Amino acid sequence: MDTKPLTGKVAVVAGATRGAGRGIAVMLGAAGATVYCTGRSTREGRSDLNRPETIEETAEMVTARGGVGIPVRVDHTQEHEVEALFKRVDEEQNGQLDILVNDIWGGEQYVQWGVPFWEHSLTDGLLLQERSVRAHLITSYYGAPLMIRRKQGIIIEMTDGVGYSYRGQLYYSLAKISPIHLATAMAEDLRPFNITAVAVTPGFLRSEQMLEYYGVAEENWRDAVEKEPHYIESETPYFVGQAVAALAADPEVFSKSGKSLSSWRLSDEYGFIDVDGRKPHWGNYALKHGLMTKDQLGME
Repeated sequence: MDTKPLTGKVAVVAGATRGAGRGIAVMLGAAGATVYCTGRSTREGRSDLNRPETIEETAEMVTARGGVGIPVRVDHTQEHEVEALFKRVDEEQNGQLDILVNDIWGGEQYVQWGVPFWEHSLTDGLLLQERSVRAHLITSYYGAPLMIRRKQGIIIEMTDGVGYSYRGQLYYSLAKISPIHLATAMAEDLRPFNITAVAVTPGFLRSEQMLEYYGVAEENWRDAVEKEPHYIESETPYFVGQAVAALAADPEVFSKSGKSLSSWRLSDEYGFIDVDGRKPHWGNYALKHGLMTKDQLGME
């Protein structure tokens, strides 16, 4: 079995500072890829989210796992910064871009749960669309042409959830459903060029912010189950990271173009497990406990 199937491949992970983006960047690196790790939080300055994680840390983790990590400070809502990013990739990698992951989000503190859309801050609601829809569009606009030249590559839209069902708040729903349709629509435009576009969701993600929210660390995350019983089926960011790496390494991935995929179903297909030795399956768990329907989970 090839342990470095992405050796020689070039990836851009937009939004690689923390969470799923970091997990994806690191696992692409573990598979041998060169990974441009972009985001707004650096050692010189934090974003408005004021989190301690940085793109430099992520890039170092990529390199430590056997890839090549390259941190680039980019605000993906700023067109000129995104254009400059892909110009740099074009120049440094001789026009090669094999994998583009759109994981820009940064909306955690702007969602007002339990508030109807007409009472929610319109400014914050529109900011969610700015970061999770407009930023994704800008990034793909400048990244896709590098793939089109070589008639190969994969664009992955990261989201929350598989289908189009309501996610508890209008602005959040729109922000998370839109990337699914972006993948579906891009797949059609990119089909003549042999380029794949898919949407991917993790399950109950055990991100740095969620660990902090429950007052635990990765080492004792199970202590949070007392507060939130469903946390028992949570997954690390490296689980969905392996899902993305497996997709990028699959020579038949084009057959999935336009689809909405999940970490748990991809784990079933590709056979990977989480870095803690577990095999979480949010789909089966949510169905068993009546949290979601088959339709909501994209299950037949």
